[in-house]
Amino acid sequence: MGVKGLQYFMESCCPEACLPVDLLQMAATHAKAHHQTTATVVVDGMACLRYWYRCQAWVHGGQWQEYMHFLEEFVGAFTRAGLRLVFFFDGTVEEQKRAEWVKRRLRVNKDIARMFQYIKNHCQQPDRDMFCLPSGLATFSRFALKSLGQEVWCSVREGDYEIAQFALSNNCMAILGNDTDFVIYDTVPYLSIAKLKLESMTTVQFSREKLCNILKLQKSDLPLFACILGNDIVPEHHLQHVRKNALSSYGKKHQGDKVHAVAKLINSLHPNGDGIHGISALPLSKADKEAVEKGIQSYLLPGQMSPWLDSNLQPPEPVCVMKKYINADILQAAKEKHMRAECFISYNVLYDGVVECSNTLEDEEDVELSPQAILYQPIREHIYGVLLSALPDSHDHDHDLSVKEWFVFSGNPLKEPNKVAPKALNIPERTPDLMTLWFGKNSELKSVRVFTFLAVFDLQDFSQDIIHFETPLVTVICLVAYIAVQAKHISLEDIDAYLSQAVCIRYKSYTELQQTKVPEVDPRAVQLGSLFVRGLTYLVAANSACGFPFPMNELMPWKTFDGLLFHSKYLQAHSGCPKEELLEGNPSWTSLFQSLRELVLEVCRRRGFNIVSQPRRVQHAHMHRPRSRHPNRRRYHLAPRWPQYQNPRSDFH
Repeated sequence: MGVKGLQYFMESCCPEACLPVDLLQMAATHAKAHHQTTATVVVDGMACLRYWYRCQAWVHGGQWQEYMHFLEEFVGAFTRAGLRLVFFFDGTVEEQKRAEWVKRRLRVNKDIARMFQYIKNHCQQPDRDMFCLPSGLATFSRFALKSLGQEVWCSVREGDYEIAQFALSNNCMAILGNDTDFVIYDTVPYLSIAKLKLESMTTVQFSREKLCNILKLQKSDLPLFACILGNDIVPEHHLQHVRKNALSSYGKKHQGDKVHAVAKLINSLHPNGDGIHGISALPLSKADKEAVEKGIQSYLLPGQMSPWLDSNLQPPEPVCVMKKYINADILQAAKEKHMRAECFISYNVLYDGVVECSNTLEDEEDVELSPQAILYQPIREHIYGVLLSALPDSHDHDHDLSVKEWFVFSGNPLKEPNKVAPKALNIPERTPDLMTLWFGKNSELKSVRVFTFLAVFDLQDFSQDIIHFETPLVTVICLVAYIAVQAKHISLEDIDAYLSQAVCIRYKSYTELQQTKVPEVDPRAVQLGSLFVRGLTYLVAANSACGFPFPMNELMPWKTFDGLLFHSKYLQAHSGCPKEELLEGNPSWTSLFQSLRELVLEVCRRRGFNIVSQPRRVQHAHMHRPRSRHPNRRRYHLAPRWPQYQNPRSDFH
């Protein structure tokens, strides 16, 4: 993220550009200077995810109630300090940054493969150096912060640009993040989330002014400086020859000197009336020159100019490719809800027909469980069918009805998007149009929205049975039934694990969940946990598309899922423990569990699937390492009795 090598350079080579900051003092000074009662900090939400997710358990699918507690602590610290927070999250991936996005996603795939190999070898969670964010963390964090009463925005273009623009135009005190692009933008001060200490409300400011003084650059030179060093628009390898020439020309010996060398190169390119100067003096191909110009342009906020460009045009606004097919009121509503972080996927489908999904914790060697991108595709086809029901029929050759999906999973090289066509819901009448679902006022439309939502999961025939349950349990029924029907190797034990944890979590605090103990980490349980949580994002998308039949906060993982709890229930279920023990000896919990189980199994039976018991042998960390097996051979051996639990936190660092 940001400018290649700049973070290291500022911290290691010019620490005088890294200024210790007391946020209370900074806020008082800022408010007085701008005649404000409250200073505002703009938070780059995407950059803060690793800081916020401090839960020691992370491979199991997410400790969501504990995560909510950490978010509450974060918000509370700023509130007590009298600081207002405004959060921004990326809402789209711009095509000029697609190559860098793909590169990062493929790199994370390799990290995930190493993580699963470690789990198979050691039967425990890896150390923090293999840490991967739980699936859907960015998506759910938006709704989590909104539920805490915070102002949250979702970008419709490059997120860094919108953050820098908002902060500058609203006289904000600072930007809090972890991206050196905020050193390059001519905007408000940039503060480090990585250096933030909540107990003292202190951090470090990476000063662009100090950096410019040290390098003898103007602030207007910084965008070119960033492009030559390498950023998300101009990949590092593209201008490698320019940096090597700079190192050679200025007598620099070491790669660490490249920042000074590039700065001196830029100073030599300043207009001086002696002929060729500027970007044209660089040995660039036409394509590289255009990339550099686009890169410089991407840093220019409204009203700003660059001496390095012949014409200073602002980056183009996003263009709606579906505009001629979709009602203008629908498009405006989709954009507003997207920007206010109230929905998921709708805007991306309706505006440009492109959807992205980042990495999920999936074992590439497990041939029994399909990648989530494939398993949930029928749901997405139905969501697209609801959103694009007003588009022309497929015989209209002037329009491609498919949605372009950039979904990360093992075996997908991400060289091009997969095209997924919308699919009509399996209901007698035509799918209700978006004007009805989104704007209809008739009291009867509540049931229409619910029915349409359930039809996305092919559960419309069970609507009368499902709606009697509270909303969090409705989400569990939809997901578990769908997974049981779509996945080929789901057993009664898997269903029992999903449902028992969904019942038990309703009565546990985050501190109780923290103390949940598992004797080992099972790679299949890791994948099943992530599969469920990723499915919740599609529930959120379906709820958005169908006009919000359910309160969005009731669909969130902190209402339905805890990774450690699920993992413990999975190991218990596959060890053959009695249902009463699985439900912790509580008769009312057991009764609710049986009701959910009967309904899910009835859905499976009517769909032609008879789910059977297939307990799997459980390997423990003190036993020999798992032997490799034929990919199609199932491990259906009875597991040993449930052993004494160990404290999982002792293994985490």
